[in-house]
Amino acid sequence: MFDKKMFLVRSFAFTLCLLTVSVSYGQFDKLKKSVNKASSDITKVTSSEYGKKATSAVTPKASEKSTNSAVAETPKVSGQNNYYISPTGKGKEASKSAPAKDIAAIAMQIKAGDVVHIAAGTYTSKADQSSDVFSVPFSIIGGYSPDFSQRDPWGQYKTVFSGTNDISKGLTAERIGILTDKGYKDWTGEIIIDGIIVDNGARNYYSDAKEEFIRRKASPEKGMNPTPNTPGIKIRTGSGTKVIVRNCVITNTAPTQGALDVQVGKNGSAWIENNLIVNNTGEGIMCKSNHHGATGHPSYTIKNNTILFSWKHDAIASFGGNSIMFDNALSIVAENNVFGFADFGGVNNVKQCKLVTLKNNLFVGHKKYDYQEFGTGLKLDEMEDYANYVTRESGDNYSQEIKLNVNKNWAEKYFGRVEISRAEVDAAAKVSNSGANQLRSMFGLPLQASSVSKDAEVWLHRMALEDAIKLGLQPYGKNNGCTKP
Repeated sequence: MFDKKMFLVRSFAFTLCLLTVSVSYGQFDKLKKSVNKASSDITKVTSSEYGKKATSAVTPKASEKSTNSAVAETPKVSGQNNYYISPTGKGKEASKSAPAKDIAAIAMQIKAGDVVHIAAGTYTSKADQSSDVFSVPFSIIGGYSPDFSQRDPWGQYKTVFSGTNDISKGLTAERIGILTDKGYKDWTGEIIIDGIIVDNGARNYYSDAKEEFIRRKASPEKGMNPTPNTPGIKIRTGSGTKVIVRNCVITNTAPTQGALDVQVGKNGSAWIENNLIVNNTGEGIMCKSNHHGATGHPSYTIKNNTILFSWKHDAIASFGGNSIMFDNALSIVAENNVFGFADFGGVNNVKQCKLVTLKNNLFVGHKKYDYQEFGTGLKLDEMEDYANYVTRESGDNYSQEIKLNVNKNWAEKYFGRVEISRAEVDAAAKVSNSGANQLRSMFGLPLQASSVSKDAEVWLHRMALEDAIKLGLQPYGKNNGCTKP
């Protein structure tokens, strides 16, 4: 959380210490003059004061880590067919020796249970339409070398899904969508997305060349789409399907809900592990249920993910801005994650899910709360006393100082931004004495206020992909968060 903060500048280091509950923007303005001469881009961040009271977490031993831990190897997926994609490919054979150019090129060939392997490169879909949405359950594995002999998803062999904001080409739907609940509502196989990077920076409509402020409305005269308000990755399934999302990066997306948005059906499950989700609006991870009966609720495991800088939907919005949020008709276990720097909070349980287990998660730098139930936001050290739906198995959640390898210029803009409240906007609106309002007054109708243009100067300013990945290359705290796969 961000109140009453002190800042420490060390020579040759860009060091930011958040010692109490929320950011003091005035002090940060003074700090910026000092850090201009600093040569390091390392930011050191301390969580809120109350977090120090939390129980210390025990670092898990290597032998205790999940067998699903990320490794830069090809996941063992038993599919009907294996297809291969490379930016230098062509045609529809999609074999190792003759790969296709883009996943969209073979969309009509993919059947349930197939596996698509994608080599390093930047993909913008067919004719730069910037969105790939499928109704067939299949798996996507990225991060391969050109000959598909090696994998290094966050390093040498990045598979990046991006696009364009050109209004004549780009779509504004989710960048990757696998939506199978209609045609495959009882399919009991696995959908795996592993080693994929979604960077929506090129799809966003920024106010100017500085790329500091996203625009939500299109500009047809400039040929610009609105900034997509859709997820980077969206998966929606029917009954019995298992979803696995691991080793993925999602950055610069501006959804209304989740940057990673997963909705699982009856008796289904989702395993979400070792992902980096940084600099997005909405919720970092949104977990939904596609079944609301008395039994058969889907289960979620959220493990070793790093979720940083989750912005609320826009400068005056009252929603979004959480690390994770979830429906009530499911069970969820969140373990060993980093929940950091959200405009609202870490874990949002306002929908009152009754089966929530939070174990050994690091909470740092949230503005409003660490955990929310009903309409009440709780600090970390208040959860044990006042949280009604966190299970007894929960424990060892904590808050402590962490180091963020974040770009200095990006950090200055983020911590120096001025937010605008809904109340300020409403107060700025004036009721005009127009003929229309005089007529409305005669019939007892509400008068119309003038439109008000009120924007923050910075909103979801673009983060370079290289800078985003740096934030996921090491664990934080006590072995929390993602690591390089």
